[in-house]
Amino acid sequence: MATVADRLIDRLIQWQVDRVFGYPGDGINGITSAIKRRESELRFIQARYEELAAFMACAHAKFTGSAGICLATSGPGAIHLLNGLYDAKKDHAPVVAIVGQTVSFAIGSDYQQEVDLRSLFKDVAGDFVSVVSHASAWRHHVDNAMRIAISGRTVTCIIVPADIQEQIAIEPPRKHGVTYSGVGYEFPEIIPTKDQLERAAAILNSSKRPAMLVGAGALHAESEVVQTAEKLGAGIAKALLGKAVAPDSHPLVTGSIGLLGTRASDRMMRECDALLMVGTGFPYAEFLPQPDQVRVVQIDLKPRQLSLRMPAEAALHGDSALTLRALLPLLEPRDENEWTRSIREWIVEWWKVLEARAMVGADPINPQRVFWEASKRLPEKCILSADSGSCVFWYARDLVLRSGMKASLSGGLATMCPGVPYALAAKHAFPDRVAIAFVGDGAMQMLGINGLISISASWREWSDPRLIVCVLNNGDLNMVTWEQRVMAGDAKFETSQDLPPFEYAAYASSLGLLGIRIDDPERVGEAWDAALAAERPSVLEFVTDPNVPLIPPHITFEQARAYLASMMKGDVDTLGMLKQTLKEAAATYAPRDPSRAAPLPVPGS
Repeated sequence: MATVADRLIDRLIQWQVDRVFGYPGDGINGITSAIKRRESELRFIQARYEELAAFMACAHAKFTGSAGICLATSGPGAIHLLNGLYDAKKDHAPVVAIVGQTVSFAIGSDYQQEVDLRSLFKDVAGDFVSVVSHASAWRHHVDNAMRIAISGRTVTCIIVPADIQEQIAIEPPRKHGVTYSGVGYEFPEIIPTKDQLERAAAILNSSKRPAMLVGAGALHAESEVVQTAEKLGAGIAKALLGKAVAPDSHPLVTGSIGLLGTRASDRMMRECDALLMVGTGFPYAEFLPQPDQVRVVQIDLKPRQLSLRMPAEAALHGDSALTLRALLPLLEPRDENEWTRSIREWIVEWWKVLEARAMVGADPINPQRVFWEASKRLPEKCILSADSGSCVFWYARDLVLRSGMKASLSGGLATMCPGVPYALAAKHAFPDRVAIAFVGDGAMQMLGINGLISISASWREWSDPRLIVCVLNNGDLNMVTWEQRVMAGDAKFETSQDLPPFEYAAYASSLGLLGIRIDDPERVGEAWDAALAAERPSVLEFVTDPNVPLIPPHITFEQARAYLASMMKGDVDTLGMLKQTLKEAAATYAPRDPSRAAPLPVPGS
């Protein structure tokens, strides 16, 4: 006789779910037993911690486009999912959380591990959070959770009390009050009306200095984005989650935008007279054009995103690829003009600046060089992840992505710790592709080293065993340290910011992985070559200089004043900060040979 848990798992399989990320506990014994009975069709992937399971489910959704499923026990297990689920919610990734609960007849008795889970998940899974309260109710709970998560690109939650899981499942009876749900969802073709498209085209055709800003909502629209930019003569700036939308080697791609963006993107935003925003909710108004400076056309699949960041004169509700495809015939092709030539020149100059900055000496290794050397060696179709922190600056700027690559991080939530679980989820979904995680030492100490245990347990199953975790070991919670200096004008608070020493490469070696520790800048490229040639996962521990400044594309008077104030307050690293800042400034503004080509395109682009 099939239990309710059996039917839940059957239904997930009917929804074409083939893996669940989770951690066991007595509150979900019925469900884990049901998974064991269907192990050939649906695999349970054990994370080291429930938060890692939720991050892996989020990454699975981002990299595959299908819903990610995470499973946790009642009480503390359910609570531990929240950070990863909020990561999914903020980045519009479809994730379904299945959690256990105290036996139904004990709910309300303040029983051990009893938590009001409906209230707990009400915000993160507000579109659908429900309790399976009857042996015949399993079907519509799964169907609703899956369909709402997929169609709305959001988080949903199913709560299953422990005793309900183990009851014999009942088919819904044919009587009043019973619902019969079904499996499956197909995305409709959402395209704006002809009038809306013509109005958008008129705005763009009348512009003299058009620009594009693309985000995660355009990841499936690379060809259409590039064709639109080429037809308009517009540069393509990219929000962080849209880094893989268009290849960085394209001569119209200006790169990232924002605090960690490029000078080419920043200048384009300051000088454009029309902005086409495609699938992006980029939040920082100070890095966008003045609203009275530009005419805005926006395309987004979620109506709630339209005119949210900038007032759009033409706000087009539609799929990015389909809408651009319909818009392209209405756009007037342009010959290369002064605006397009300027964009190309800014891009070429910026890549020269980045190369010069990466080669600046540091104590001992300049973190920019780590990314610059990696960029030249990225394998075809590799999958990249990055953690939150100073490493995101170099990820956003120095890595040259090519067509076919995937890349993601925690965008909306900007939480620490997803770097390693994202890469691990990528390998489970694409075992034949190389995955690379760029992670700071703070995130490694928080959760990353736990993820290495899972990597060591799984890698022999992958057709290509290469998963590289690049650790920037600078002994400092570096992003916050620089924020204290530049935003608050405070000196570094050592008690808060210093990290205890840890040997990441040695720890990896103890797990049977390849561990390489590098403190010589001349060996950075060699280390990447060794990891990419290895027949097992690797941890590359680079000892980097925490005093290499995180320079925004333009520096405000307030930022400069705060930075000087932090030094005047006796920052422990004042001398190192000043030394590295002067070196970076010299590399940025030193004259360069105009005949020397920019270091693009890279091999294989």
